[in-house]
Amino acid sequence: MSGKPGGVFHLRDGTVVAVESPGAPGAEARLLRSGRVSGEQWAELLRESGGARWPEAGLIAHGYAGAAQLRVVCMMAMQDAAFAVVAGDVEACDPLDAAFEPYAPVALGEIPARLLQDAARKLVAVAALPRPVRPDRERPVPAAVPDEIREQLPPPQKELLAHADGRRTARDIAFATGLGAYTVTVGMARMLGEGLLELPAESDSATRVTVRDLPSGALRQRPAGAPPALDPEVFSALSSAVTAAAPEPRPDPGPRPGEIAPALPRRDPGTHAPSLPRREPGASGIAETLAPERAGASWKGFFRLRHRIWTPDSGT
Repeated sequence: MSGKPGGVFHLRDGTVVAVESPGAPGAEARLLRSGRVSGEQWAELLRESGGARWPEAGLIAHGYAGAAQLRVVCMMAMQDAAFAVVAGDVEACDPLDAAFEPYAPVALGEIPARLLQDAARKLVAVAALPRPVRPDRERPVPAAVPDEIREQLPPPQKELLAHADGRRTARDIAFATGLGAYTVTVGMARMLGEGLLELPAESDSATRVTVRDLPSGALRQRPAGAPPALDPEVFSALSSAVTAAAPEPRPDPGPRPGEIAPALPRRDPGTHAPSLPRREPGASGIAETLAPERAGASWKGFFRLRHRIWTPDSGT
């Protein structure tokens, strides 16, 4: 995906197994910058693995990280890179050589529509904040906060204050700390709204971040037996998701004393949102059937049923 920042989406059997983008730190940066693995340990792992790009076996063998922890790190890096690509500008979508191996892929890939929907949901969350920012644009500086208030801040906010020097964007701080680009973007926007950070005089008026809806056919249900596909039209629609809009509207103060809030419009029962494709039962290990002869029973259904059983203290 060429653009700013752009990235590479690796697909296998119709699912996305890895996303690499210069707009978000990858799995290696998350391990090194967070302090889980030192630079000397990482260099030794690369020598032991014969120059492999992702020494997963060595990380597990030396006890630097567990197998489950590495799966979570790779999944978080893939989702964060997808957010960085969608939050930027996408110019074109071009296929690469199939021999181009992904870096730190996940074992169980993600459906493209679901991955894009998660990135769009994060854009909506950023746009809903009082002071929304972009991952690669605003460069805030610490505000004049009393020392007693600064000492009471949680460690993540203290770390953002330490790295916000007027030259670093949310993307730069994410690479410096090993945090996700989305995590730093949300944290920076909240601290701007709370008065802990401020923008320099030349960029005091931050542009409003708005998100457009996905095209109606982007998440359409696929025919039975057809493999999931990465639709370039979805990326072209999401490439213009973050745009400059009018000034931020004033929040609704709500009903006055003595007034009744208007009822929300009901949704027409005849209209249904397009459904996402579902995994096969047992793919995630949650919906695994109890026995072959009981194809309709599952652990998920059991726990749902358990919460509906009457108990003496429930009163129902």
